[in-house]
Amino acid sequence: MIKDNLMIFFSLLVLFIGVLIGVAFLTLLERKLLGYIQFRKGPNKVGLMGILQPFSDGIKLFTKEQTYPMYSNFIVYYFSPVFSFLFSLIIWLLIPYYFNLVSFNLGMLFFFCVTSMGVYTVMLAGWSSNSNYALLGGLRSVAQTISYEVSLVLIIMSSIILLMDFGLFNFMIYQKFMWFMIYMIPLSLMMISSMLAETNRTPFDFAEGESELVSGFNIEYSSGGFALIFLAEYSSILFMSMLFVLLYMGGYSLYLFYFKLTFISFLFVWVRGTLPRYRYDKLMYLAWKIYLPVSLNFLLFFVGLKIMFI
Repeated sequence: MIKDNLMIFFSLLVLFIGVLIGVAFLTLLERKLLGYIQFRKGPNKVGLMGILQPFSDGIKLFTKEQTYPMYSNFIVYYFSPVFSFLFSLIIWLLIPYYFNLVSFNLGMLFFFCVTSMGVYTVMLAGWSSNSNYALLGGLRSVAQTISYEVSLVLIIMSSIILLMDFGLFNFMIYQKFMWFMIYMIPLSLMMISSMLAETNRTPFDFAEGESELVSGFNIEYSSGGFALIFLAEYSSILFMSMLFVLLYMGGYSLYLFYFKLTFISFLFVWVRGTLPRYRYDKLMYLAWKIYLPVSLNFLLFFVGLKIMFI
């Protein structure tokens, strides 16, 4: 029993370190790709072809002096990024493994719970900074995240209804001969744009609208606090990419899985380099007037299919 628990502990440690290294190189990939999209080099000085750039950035951020706004609510201000980062790491417990890790029969329910908790950290970070810009950025981000969470849950529920199982491992078995993406194309495309909105990425990055909000809810954060918010965002991008691969692109096959995950992460960066920012009222219109009814109709359609074939 003790050996089993130690095995789980060390597996989780390896997983978290792997995620952090993945996040570091995702930032490098983004900066390089955006550089080439904009006809420039991107980071190329630190290490071979700029490969050590993320680590030097991390060291710089965490060794800088931490500044605190004089009128901020200090404790909430200090711990919001920490909890944001913790939630983004905890959610990685869902990754399906062949060997003894943490096995979730109700994995998707856990995912819904943890992602909805992430909203509170953004809201508290914006409020506790005691800055109008941060508060506005936080409110925008919370409204956007909650709006897209509703349709995201309904989109995922359609896949779950087909399997009648909340575990992520069984998606691999059911997609052995055909990917869910092939016969759920509208849902999978809606899922991609909902993932972009959920992670506050271009073209839905209204929480960080530089021109009108001066960087959004994280405006008062510097050094370590900013780095943790940044890490949480990129960790959730990687996780959403993994979730998309599991749900729609053939599930968990040990080798191809990582290539597919990298491709979806690349899509996030590609969209950022290509599309301009959406208008905020159109973003909300898209969530409530288009995605919500369409995903509800699909859900009812799949429920009907399931009843018909039982």
